[in-house]
Amino acid sequence: MELLEDYKIPLGDWIEAFITFLRDHADWLFDFISRVLEFLIDGLIDILLFVPPLLLIAIIAGIAWALHRSLWLVAGAVLSLLLVINLGYWEATIETLALVIYATLFCMAIGVPVGIAAAHRPWLYTAVRPVLDLMQTIPTFVYLVPTLFLFGLGVVPGLISTVIFAIPAPIRLTYLGISSVPKNLFEAGESFGATKSQLLWKVELPHALPTIMAGLTQCIMLSLSMVVIAALVGADGLGKPVVRALNTVNIAQGFEAGIAIVIIAILLDRVCKQRDLKAKGR
Repeated sequence: MELLEDYKIPLGDWIEAFITFLRDHADWLFDFISRVLEFLIDGLIDILLFVPPLLLIAIIAGIAWALHRSLWLVAGAVLSLLLVINLGYWEATIETLALVIYATLFCMAIGVPVGIAAAHRPWLYTAVRPVLDLMQTIPTFVYLVPTLFLFGLGVVPGLISTVIFAIPAPIRLTYLGISSVPKNLFEAGESFGATKSQLLWKVELPHALPTIMAGLTQCIMLSLSMVVIAALVGADGLGKPVVRALNTVNIAQGFEAGIAIVIIAILLDRVCKQRDLKAKGR
């Protein structure tokens, strides 16, 4: 035992040296990425906050009705968002919503193509699967440290850490949806002379859409679960009052901020899940 400890593999030192190398030689790149992401997130927050809260709630209710034709969903969305305003967490909720929107967009923009490529190339999924397992199981605080070191305090390291944590879900579910397409559908498409791209867009993706939508829902939920952790590295939103309440043992503030997070999670989940169910019904 002591012999093994005496000849410890300096794995942590190697990773630290690599991160330091990136910071020393690509500092300009990380600064550029940080500024671009901050501009996008702050721009979306400014746009959403520019709209009067009641008008924005009405717009959300109209979208919910147009998509799902559910009075219960519309009433629940309106009442829950009015409760958020009443609790005084509207601005923090908008900041959290912007973070979740961008994290979900990045995860789906990267995860869906990777999942499709992995479904078409089994060797690729064999290579990617251990990486996905690592991303899902490693404690989130571990990769908060290098992202904080590379991008500094603010919303950017929180966003990148959220993407790392949530992106395995759309990759896995897209792979599952594409790889589960029945062979007879391929044969029918090929018999009509469909090309590979036509098979992808007209056969594989429509069949895999419910599973991909499930990946979208999971991605949103995982992103929301990172809100409090992202606040530890300077990200604004509902995570900040939770962390503040934890530091000051303020039960009321922690409970109210937690309720606001739950409201956003349930609202987004119900909208996406109902759409997923409709797709399955088709």
